[in-house]
Amino acid sequence: MQRRSAIKNMVALGGLALLPAWVNGWNKASVLLPQQYLSSPQQETLAQLVETIIPATDTPGAKGLHVDKFVQKMVVDCYENEVKDNFAKGLSKVEEMARENFAATFSACTTAQRISLLSNMEQSDQAEQKEFFRLVKDLAIQGYMTSEYVMTTHTKYTMIPGHYYGCVSVPSK
Repeated sequence: MQRRSAIKNMVALGGLALLPAWVNGWNKASVLLPQQYLSSPQQETLAQLVETIIPATDTPGAKGLHVDKFVQKMVVDCYENEVKDNFAKGLSKVEEMARENFAATFSACTTAQRISLLSNMEQSDQAEQKEFFRLVKDLAIQGYMTSEYVMTTHTKYTMIPGHYYGCVSVPSK
């Protein structure tokens, strides 16, 4: 009988030890895809795009925190095939617009040129461009704010806040 309770306790203790690893925020290793969804040029465009949305200052930017991997993982895992196709087309459209307007790839453009291009997409009359930009912007912000760095450094996130006081006397009336 004691062996069963010892095994139960070991399993429970192991589960508690592993719990903080996946609850405390994501990191680069947790968002790796088994197979790549985007091509290398598209991945670089996405990395520069999220870095333009959340640039590095005295804190790391979106590219430094690998938010582009988070965005890609979210699109692959959580959205329908139609959205996935529109996402890939949107990245191609960003490159196309950069070549048309500035005769360079999106990655080779200056920060001001990138901001101008993204502002044009955000205010475009074409619904596909607006939806693409909104999706990338929303996922970039979500990825940045839930990254392990931001959760532990800036928001002082604790998995279980507060303290439990088990033996507290209750005053009687």
